[in-house]
Amino acid sequence: MKAVTARRYGPVETLRVEDLPRPVPGPGEVLIRVHAASVTTADWRLRAAAFPGGLALIGRLVAGLWKPRHLVPGSDVAGEIVALGAGVQGFAVGQRVLAVLGHGGHADYALAKASGALVPIPEGMGYDAAAALPFGALTALEFLREVARVQPGQRVLILGASGGVGAYAVQIAAALGAEVTAVAGPGRRELLMGLGAAEVLDYTRDRPGGRFDLIFDTVGALDWPRSRRLLAPQGLFLPLNFGLRELWHLLRAKLAGGPRLRLHVSGDSRAALEALLDMWRAGQLTPVIGARFPLAQIVQAHQMVETRHRAGAVILQVGEESPGSASGAMLAETPARLQDQVA
Repeated sequence: MKAVTARRYGPVETLRVEDLPRPVPGPGEVLIRVHAASVTTADWRLRAAAFPGGLALIGRLVAGLWKPRHLVPGSDVAGEIVALGAGVQGFAVGQRVLAVLGHGGHADYALAKASGALVPIPEGMGYDAAAALPFGALTALEFLREVARVQPGQRVLILGASGGVGAYAVQIAAALGAEVTAVAGPGRRELLMGLGAAEVLDYTRDRPGGRFDLIFDTVGALDWPRSRRLLAPQGLFLPLNFGLRELWHLLRAKLAGGPRLRLHVSGDSRAALEALLDMWRAGQLTPVIGARFPLAQIVQAHQMVETRHRAGAVILQVGEESPGSASGAMLAETPARLQDQVA
């Protein structure tokens, strides 16, 4: 089978597409013929060992000290089950599924634990649309619903609102009843208003006004001292990524009182995936796809993710494109200047 490999840490040129043996499902596993997979911020950070400030050693201890621990990257996949391991119940060969694997997804075939974050793809949702959901939407759902506990009527400021996490954060915050102010780059107003934002700001020229109950920073645009000035007295600053500086700010925030700072690392689960699909069925959540590449163009896909200026998810189309692969999703136009950068 064809698979993307990362045999050492480094720039995008370290990635290769190689022929590897097709995996065989063990007990409790299913083998998925991958049709689509997402390329995420986590993928490029793991490939480049680009861990948040001050956490490089911890990151390498987890991901691999001298080289990536896992040869084949890629976590979020959508495809068709082609084989079942011993003892698997509740799934069948030929079933369309969405899975969060952790690794091994950027390949023709991938293994998934039947007891893990593996769910059937609903009727009417294409493979590309399904693969665009997990990384951004799972993260946004956990941060907004479980950590921030967003309530109806709250003012929520989302930074990086058109990105892989931000595009889902806007939709989920709006579905929870919040008044959403979305901050993104030029030309994103129509997209973000369509996703549920009450106000859209261009970060190159606009500044937020008033006080917010929650600031969800998906791109590292604000630090704690600056965010305090934008928060209501009991407001919450929730950065998606953090390093040693934020840990120090967390201690200061607890001692000072007033506006709050929370640091959190998100996970994944079958229940959370099912909640996202329920929101999709209810019309509250739309997968947003910013760019699609064939597996052979994995380098260009990583370059697109590293620009951090794309709209929505970046998708790898594995094998031949299926009819209706983007059904149930919104295709967000990627600016021509960014396409030129990765051509």
